[in-house]
Amino acid sequence: MNGISNALNGLYDISGVEVGQHFYWQIAGFQVHAQVLITSWVVIAILLGSAVIAVRNPQTIPTAGQKFFEYVIEFIRDVSKTQIGEEYGTWVPFIGTMFLFIFVSNWSGALLPWKIIQLPHGELAAPTNDINTTVSLALLTSVAYFSNSFTY
Repeated sequence: MNGISNALNGLYDISGVEVGQHFYWQIAGFQVHAQVLITSWVVIAILLGSAVIAVRNPQTIPTAGQKFFEYVIEFIRDVSKTQIGEEYGTWVPFIGTMFLFIFVSNWSGALLPWKIIQLPHGELAAPTNDINTTVSLALLTSVAYFSNSFTY
């Protein structure tokens, strides 16, 4: 039993390892990685803003922006159907959200000039540049998968 406790303490010590300098906020007694939080909210704002613009005035004869978003939705539906099968319908919103967040996050690291924003420590980068984002997306996927298995 003592060996398991030592192994868990060793894993906890590894979780504190950092590469480079980071900027943190203290929110409600928790230490929050501000660089990831800021860039994640920028990505979410980009996604929400573009979605609001795309659906605010739908046309019978679609505009270029409406065609683009219809193409993206069809692409996500097709990927969901080929990977999941005929019961893909309930997974489309989740898969679409994850796909768009990861896609826009990766491109934000390449296209947005994060270095022009000065921070006391570290620099801004894509949210997917941090292991915490990857772990949280993996946990969300695991929870969604296991909770969906209870409904069938």
